[in-house]
Amino acid sequence: MIVIIGYVVAMGCIFGVYVFHGGNIGVILTALPFELITIFGGALGAFAVNNQPKVLKATLKALPTAFKGSKFTKDRYLELMALLYDILQKARKEGLMAIEKDVEEPEASEIFKKYPVVGSDHHVVEFMTDYLRMMVSGNLNAHEIESLMDSEIETHHQEAHAPVAAIARLAGALPAFGIVAAVLGVVNTMGSVGQPPAVLGGMIASALVGTFLGILLAYGVVEPLGGLLEQKSEDAAKELQCIKTTLLASMQGYNPSTAIEFGRKVLFSTERPSFAELEAHVKKK
Repeated sequence: MIVIIGYVVAMGCIFGVYVFHGGNIGVILTALPFELITIFGGALGAFAVNNQPKVLKATLKALPTAFKGSKFTKDRYLELMALLYDILQKARKEGLMAIEKDVEEPEASEIFKKYPVVGSDHHVVEFMTDYLRMMVSGNLNAHEIESLMDSEIETHHQEAHAPVAAIARLAGALPAFGIVAAVLGVVNTMGSVGQPPAVLGGMIASALVGTFLGILLAYGVVEPLGGLLEQKSEDAAKELQCIKTTLLASMQGYNPSTAIEFGRKVLFSTERPSFAELEAHVKKK
């Protein structure tokens, strides 16, 4: 909703002031369809050439998330840390082998079923169970697992950043395609040099609309969208870092209550629950 409101405010101010100062909106509206086809058609064609199919798919998948609120809320993090607490508490009381079945079949685990929001997230469950499985096997120490976690989180970040980088390149190209559209308009105008001045003036105005649209679409529409997706990818990485910190604290011998406190501390302050909130939520669960 905020994204839509932002676009409406931006476009309303830009075009509203133009009309308020006596601008002829008809000139822009007349040229709009042709200029948009030229600019967007050229930019999207180049976008397809510039990115691998997997990046194109990831971009199409990521774009709708920009228009939704973030799923990484305080309530989600409370549920995540309560889940981690339950798993680690069971391992502490009954031994690591007691959680083997939960780790191997999380969809059938009563612990994971208690937390449907986090337990239904494939990426979170896979990341968590992979490293719990390593802890159960006992073949790797904390430093080795930390190195693996860092590598996986870095890979996750690169994959999440690929659509952001692709959109940023698209935004950088749009002003150039706007100039292309404007040059074509000037070429068309020069080919009609015998026309009356009023007609030539309209043709030049239409050509300049191309430059205007290229810059507007780049910095008023596409680039802000890329910035928003980048922020959302940072939120997703922070959740994995929370799991990493909690599991490593447990491996280093801290009790479950202290381990989830380690995890709580890495969260962004805007979504981080307080110590009292986390303690109350865990006890309630």
